[in-house]
Amino acid sequence: GINAEYGGALISRQLALPAFFKAPIRPDVVHFVHSKIAKNHRQAYAVSKEAGLQTSAESWGTGRAVARIPRVRGGGTHRSGQGAYGNMCRSGRMFAPTKTWRKWHSRVNRKMRRHAICSAVAASALPDLLMAMGHKVDKVAEAPCVIEAGVESFTKTKQSVTLMKAIEANEEEEKA
Repeated sequence: GINAEYGGALISRQLALPAFFKAPIRPDVVHFVHSKIAKNHRQAYAVSKEAGLQTSAESWGTGRAVARIPRVRGGGTHRSGQGAYGNMCRSGRMFAPTKTWRKWHSRVNRKMRRHAICSAVAASALPDLLMAMGHKVDKVAEAPCVIEAGVESFTKTKQSVTLMKAIEANEEEEKA
């Protein structure tokens, strides 16, 4: 139904439910599209390409009863003789250093996006699903609750609080 408020009085009238709300509910499609689109806000990151490679090191070779990992040259410090470069070494580089040219973004077919939107809106028309998601809509007359376009001109929070109380959705407003 459509709910409107004129001079503090709530006016309701019934309308046929648009076909949009009768679309099949596909949580798999919604999840797939959401997870793909969420990747489009990522920023590239990578380790420095010199990280772990800023020492002069060379393997001691075989015959010394130590691993053949490159070792820091020199003497007179704890660092000399320690393993270097390898991903298993302290202060070594990581395995397969991350690069900025990784594939960060992901495109989704337009039709699939539209199916996901239809499915999500259709799911919003089922009170059981809304309550399963934690929304307090058990006292609301019906879902979906359609309200006239005049609410877009509200400038004060008091006006929206009054409207939420009028349509019995003040528990939902307190939760938010």
